[in-house]
Amino acid sequence: MANVLMVVSAADHWTLADGSTYPTGFWAEELLTPYECFQKAGMEITFATPGGKAPTVDETSLSIKGGVLPPAAAKFKEKLAELEPQLSNPRDLADIDPDAFDLIFYPGGHGPMEDLAYDKTSGELLSQRLASGRPLALLCHAPAALLATIDEATGQTPFANKNVTAFSNAEEIINPAAKKAKWLLEDRLKAAGMNYQKALLPMRPKVVQDGNLFTGQNPQSSQELAELLIAELT
Repeated sequence: MANVLMVVSAADHWTLADGSTYPTGFWAEELLTPYECFQKAGMEITFATPGGKAPTVDETSLSIKGGVLPPAAAKFKEKLAELEPQLSNPRDLADIDPDAFDLIFYPGGHGPMEDLAYDKTSGELLSQRLASGRPLALLCHAPAALLATIDEATGQTPFANKNVTAFSNAEEIINPAAKKAKWLLEDRLKAAGMNYQKALLPMRPKVVQDGNLFTGQNPQSSQELAELLIAELT
């Protein structure tokens, strides 16, 4: 049985350039769709967050505003209720042995822009995992966590020249809050030297594999990314 570590943001807001905050957390589909795929494949899933803090679901990801129709939202809410015991008691990321897991998976939402983008514990885990050659996956905004691997002295990251995808600028600016963002993810990944790729049209699935690194562009990529990872592990 394969073991999956899901590293989830513990942030419940995104701080904008003017100092205001935008309520956020993890995006429901990006956690739940892969979770159900992994579960059906017989995998064991462990949740971890910075500090072991219970993560917060972005309420927009459970509403029409987030592009989620009522039947899907109802299903997501039901599954979140089932997972509440696990989600309310995640492991502390600092106590995790990454070698104990066959796959490390980061779901998105704007939360990673607030905490995982700066979390050095996560950054070290990501760097070690890349070097190990074992599967590592990040979805939508979760590649923001790769920014924490940048060495402050040299400005270098082991993810430089890696092919990646993530939520695009074109997709981001659909959200009015993005006009006040301190930075956009596509820009930062490119500035860090990563080879950023995206789908021809916004909100279309896009998955990129570069060795043991797997990335998905948006919520619409959740299923495809999960299926690719399952195929890699079986």
